[in-house]
Amino acid sequence: MNSLKNRLLLTIVGLSTALIAFAHPFYVSITSIDYNAKNKRIEISCRLFYDDLEVALKNQTGQKIDVINPKNKAVADSAISRYIQHNLKLAINNQNKNLKFVGYEIEEDVAWCYLEVQNINAVNKIEIVNQLLYRDFKSQSNIMHLKVNNIKKSTKLDNPKRTATFSF
Repeated sequence: MNSLKNRLLLTIVGLSTALIAFAHPFYVSITSIDYNAKNKRIEISCRLFYDDLEVALKNQTGQKIDVINPKNKAVADSAISRYIQHNLKLAINNQNKNLKFVGYEIEEDVAWCYLEVQNINAVNKIEIVNQLLYRDFKSQSNIMHLKVNNIKKSTKLDNPKRTATFSF
């Protein structure tokens, strides 16, 4: 009988530990950077959990911005654009580039944010500063995937590491 009680107790402790571990939040974003040689542009998509993005926007702007159902879509677009441009920087072939915000969309619990850099004739080197959500989540990790001329490269930056350089 004691053996059965011990097994039951161990099972309950094990399940409780698993539930706590499962419920523990994780903070990750995924940024894809693709060079479109035909159109001579860099196409960027950032995948952020929308609730994490809302926290970051509130901390940056001081106001709550509902990205799913914004009261004013232009205000939400502007805030997201400023936030990403402040926290994601690109240098192509040793030249700093301005990111143009194209827009965003919500898919389930994720905000897909789209940006681009035009007039890129060739890509030999990309230097990236990616500190998306770092200020708001100390355990944030940012995964980056790049594709240039059918060459794929990836890396992961864990807060506080912000920079990565890729050569093609």
